[in-house]
Amino acid sequence: MNRDESFESFVDNHTDSLLVTAYLMTHDRSSAEELVQDTMVALYSRWNRVMQADSLLAYVRRSLLNRYLNQKRAKSSTEYVTAEVPDGVVFVDFSTRVDDQDALSRALRRLPPRQRAALVLRFFHDLPDKDAAETLGCRVGTLRSLVSRALATLRLDPSLSIDIDNGSRKVVES
Repeated sequence: MNRDESFESFVDNHTDSLLVTAYLMTHDRSSAEELVQDTMVALYSRWNRVMQADSLLAYVRRSLLNRYLNQKRAKSSTEYVTAEVPDGVVFVDFSTRVDDQDALSRALRRLPPRQRAALVLRFFHDLPDKDAAETLGCRVGTLRSLVSRALATLRLDPSLSIDIDNGSRKVVES
């Protein structure tokens, strides 16, 4: 399989998964789509090298994560906060398994980007600590610290009715 066929096959098979990952980090469909597209455009020119990776998906997911974290570090002068949502914005709920998705989404948005990314890799993608740490480019202890701090922050959020300590998606009686 040549480079173009390999790239096209990868995009066909993994775009949905990458979009969900990007959405869980950005909490915005258009930002997630842009993040995935920018990542794939950047990787296309060096796809021959990417194909040599042990796991293509892990390599691309790491690139996606790095691009997301770099964007969060750089202040953008092209984004403006407005009180009203513009017409034409479509919200797609990728987290239908979570009963109190709105409160959880708001709470996750308040987490620092690395903590949010650690939770997405550990719990949404169900990666073992070692793989999630490798994807984040940190040690296992650092990953565990990021996850621990993120969960501690979520536990203190009074708007959440999710049983975080239990690790389940069961709604806690208020």
